Amino acid sequence: MALTLTSSAFENGQAIPRPYSCEGEDTSPPLSWQSLPGTTRSLVLIVDDPDAPDPKAPKMTWVHWLLYDLPPTTTGLPEHTTTEQLPSGTREGINDWHRTGYGGPCPPIGRHRYFFKLYALDRLLGDLHNPSKAELENAMQGHIIAQAQLMGTYQKQR
Repeated sequence: MALTLTSSAFENGQAIPRPYSCEGEDTSPPLSWQSLPGTTRSLVLIVDDPDAPDPKAPKMTWVHWLLYDLPPTTTGLPEHTTTEQLPSGTREGINDWHRTGYGGPCPPIGRHRYFFKLYALDRLLGDLHNPSKAELENAMQGHIIAQAQLMGTYQKQR
């Protein structure tokens, strides 16, 4: 079976509920995965929005969450995962708010797409000193053995 990534809060391609956005509690949604390859040594989770700032004229991909060196024994992350609740050994990167941790959808205009991307790697990446997305992706090169994606959308209600 192929690696899969799901959330009990929203289906692939559907709207992300308000509690997981800047209009709500801005907490991370519950995530779960299954069918990791047997050679998986670590996992990487990248959450980003390629539609920033305007989906009709995107200019950048906004990074919402970067996690790496997640242990392959984990099968997901609960709702409202904080740094203190991350599985032992998990490391964090810097999002586009210039901090670690989850930052929920907060599009300035229109309905944006948010991609939750899970990568199974054949090794641990080690301490990358709070990397950016580009630094993390560079470190992953040549070590991705499987990947899965979950996409949700969000548009501000006000």
